[in-house]
Amino acid sequence: MTRSRAQDPNVCGVTAAVAVIDGKWKTSLLWMLESGPHRPGELRRRLAGLSEKVLTQALREMELDSLVHREVHDVLPPKTVYSLTAFGRDLAEALGPLAEWGHRRLDRLRASGAAS
Repeated sequence: MTRSRAQDPNVCGVTAAVAVIDGKWKTSLLWMLESGPHRPGELRRRLAGLSEKVLTQALREMELDSLVHREVHDVLPPKTVYSLTAFGRDLAEALGPLAEWGHRRLDRLRASGAAS
């Protein structure tokens, strides 16, 4: 899905919501930030396979979509901390039922695989 879909007012609500979490890492970042503020290095270490470039891009997009707040502390070396905004917490809460559905789907897949 393109970034322009996230800004298009003429799409359905589900498309508008999915546009801001589209991609491999955004839902994981959202989930991690639910527990509190994190520094970028900490996020990257906890998500194996996430490069610094992709992390930076995802966090910038999430900041543009008002999901995360970026706070830069004026120290040397510079310290940056990311946290969820109220809007980001709203999205995380809205995704709760979808996560529950996903867990039920995984349970069904496991059950059907065990029966084979």
